[in-house]
Amino acid sequence: MRLTTKGRFAVTAMIDLGLRQSSGPVALAAISQRQQISLSYLEQLFGKLRRNELVESTRGPGGGYTLAGKANDINIADIVAAVDEPLDATKCGGEGNCQNDKACLTHELWMGLSEQIREYLNGITLAHLLEKNEVQEIAKRQEQDALQVVEIRRHSELISNLNDLL
Repeated sequence: MRLTTKGRFAVTAMIDLGLRQSSGPVALAAISQRQQISLSYLEQLFGKLRRNELVESTRGPGGGYTLAGKANDINIADIVAAVDEPLDATKCGGEGNCQNDKACLTHELWMGLSEQIREYLNGITLAHLLEKNEVQEIAKRQEQDALQVVEIRRHSELISNLNDLL
């Protein structure tokens, strides 16, 4: 079983949101820039997260997203499930029809693995991840990197404007 980009990106974006929502709604464009995730992909993911009541949206200037509840009430399994990411290591989707409509030799093994993964992700809250020193240090670095990119773009625009004038 492999967690696809859908689940990984949703968790990453929710961590980013949780870290930065204290000053108001967070724009998806800002998350996109910091996490290097396509804005259109984030829009799809956040549509699902909103429908599953994990985030709330605010429209208009200064709008964006906030968590719909407390970070300690949101577990990682909820996030992954909200974006339709299966937590299933079986070949049959847990149906037990893996081999000629009957369970295969390893069906119970993969069912057990799937349950362990679900239990593990259910036991980790968003708040737990937000509190980790490593996560906070990485977030600070990403913020600094994003500011440098903005500064570089601004300088490039100034140089371009000067060249146009000359």
